[in-house]
Amino acid sequence: MEIVVYNVKGSQTERKIKLDDAIFSIEPNDHAIYLDVKQHMANKRQGTHSSLEKSTISGSTRKLKKQKGTGGARAGSIKSPLFRGGARVFGPHPRDYNFKLNKKLKRLARKSALTYKAKDNCITVLEDFTFDAPKTKNFVELLKNFQLQGIKTLLVLPTVDTNVILSSRNLKRVKIIQASDLNTYEILDAGRLLILESSVKEIEQIHQN
Repeated sequence: MEIVVYNVKGSQTERKIKLDDAIFSIEPNDHAIYLDVKQHMANKRQGTHSSLEKSTISGSTRKLKKQKGTGGARAGSIKSPLFRGGARVFGPHPRDYNFKLNKKLKRLARKSALTYKAKDNCITVLEDFTFDAPKTKNFVELLKNFQLQGIKTLLVLPTVDTNVILSSRNLKRVKIIQASDLNTYEILDAGRLLILESSVKEIEQIHQN
């Protein structure tokens, strides 16, 4: 698959770049995507939720009324889950939601996500660029050149570029990520992928079988 390379002004250059079909044009595996996204979301959970059960809640253990002869259901202490302010039955407790996935499966999920984006024409390859200084104005101008205002945009850099990162920090619908940190969730969550030329080579090198 060949696509045109753009410059930061939003204009097409005379060059084209070939995207590896083994990465950007495979048979997508939806279940691999599901598992990878599920793991990403699970690993972000703090798992600090906690509830009070009968043994941990404070309250009297005195029996509220006699067992029989009242005409109503029998009742134990005020800590019973049946009463207002009582304990909770089988409530949540702190736990770790993290789980592991095979590296090959995660790689397949990323390839599948990139394939979907390529099929939807949501990938734009840019010439390598940088900013002389961190200015949000420069990044806003870049978005305007590609008509991406209000669209979730993911910019993939080959290495850390402080000026570019700081220029986009105040923009809500923009995220910058290194090619080595690219993941399935971020790919699918973005409406448009802006990938630098050097990043394409980095992605292909990482995802080689």
